[in-house]
Amino acid sequence: MFFYNIGIFLYGFAIRLAAHFNGKAAQWVSGRRDMFPGLAAAFSKGDKVIWMHCASLGEFEQGRPVLERLRSLYPQRKILLTFFSPSGYNIRKDYPGADAVFYLPLDTPRNVRRFLDAVDCQVAIFVKYEFWLNYLRELGRRNIRTYIVSAIFRENSVFFRPYGGIFRRGLASFDTIFVQNVTSRELLAGIGIDNVIVSGDTRFDRVAAIPDTASALPLAARFAAGSKVLVAGSTWPRDEELILEFMSAYPDVKVILAPHEPDSTRIGQMINDPALGAVRFTAGEDQPGVDSAKLLIIDTIGLLSALYRYGKYAYIGGGFGAGIHNTLEAAVFGLPVAFGPNYGKFREARQLIELGAARSVSGLAELEGWYTCLEDSPVEYAGAKAKALSYIYANKGATDTIVGVISQKLR
Repeated sequence: MFFYNIGIFLYGFAIRLAAHFNGKAAQWVSGRRDMFPGLAAAFSKGDKVIWMHCASLGEFEQGRPVLERLRSLYPQRKILLTFFSPSGYNIRKDYPGADAVFYLPLDTPRNVRRFLDAVDCQVAIFVKYEFWLNYLRELGRRNIRTYIVSAIFRENSVFFRPYGGIFRRGLASFDTIFVQNVTSRELLAGIGIDNVIVSGDTRFDRVAAIPDTASALPLAARFAAGSKVLVAGSTWPRDEELILEFMSAYPDVKVILAPHEPDSTRIGQMINDPALGAVRFTAGEDQPGVDSAKLLIIDTIGLLSALYRYGKYAYIGGGFGAGIHNTLEAAVFGLPVAFGPNYGKFREARQLIELGAARSVSGLAELEGWYTCLEDSPVEYAGAKAKALSYIYANKGATDTIVGVISQKLR
């Protein structure tokens, strides 16, 4: 723990140093400034608090079904939602399903004590990858029920290394570890961790609700009307190069492009290229050229899950970098999905490929092959669509399992 705490201190120091020239780091630092008085003011003495912590936006969407179910079952309890990163906090700081939304203070012993002194936490729920050892230690010391949901473990994780002893002890701090698959349970059993339930992935419950709850987007509907549309979501520059090549080869296909990080310079270049016929989402329906445009650029964030309803095909970004983003949000609308080659650590991507609802592509030729196979054969397309939908609904139910266990303790 001595070396762990030194590492946490150095991490915080590095972020504060980076804040002088990096916008995200500056938000990370400023968002935590003077937060303890605000946290104390958010709750009254006697409030019983359910606390959920998420690293960022993706983890929030994963934990959201659990949080909203607990909110409906226990309306008399208060909900505290925390984020580690600005990308999650900035988008969900006004989330109406929580009584208070804050950044998580850095995991130092003093911060942890101040945080838990300010909140009468009845239950603590972490999502997927969050293992903060000082928080786990203090939660255990105070006998606060602690869970992690939709967790997933791999052989190369620190928990299974010879030097991972303190992290293994951290796992023992959880009352229950809800994992996505049997492999994770078996890995944990191998190191003596048996407080484990295979519940599945709560993302399936979350995305299954999207078609009925996502907001309509009139500009996207107008752009897509009567056209074949490819929705390219969470794209990075290499993905966008491939999509633009595809547009050149298939001018009858319209594209809705939602970059993972809407970079104004990159977007400006595409808008100013007359060959692309691009329009901005934030410019609204009254901007000229919407009906004739071939490319709709989503220059804001938080809309992607609602955009897939306007597509016939989907391309998911990230596969030429660290790894692909969320494929399930497209699959729930029955869209056949393509993505780059770096998808191996994502179970749902592998399974969608096995089912015939997705394809990995490494360049234009493979992307064209995927598209023409589906476009030229209505039977192939209908089969891929049906398989994508059935995959989502066959894997629902994790929220019921998790909430059932937590509710026993809350009652």
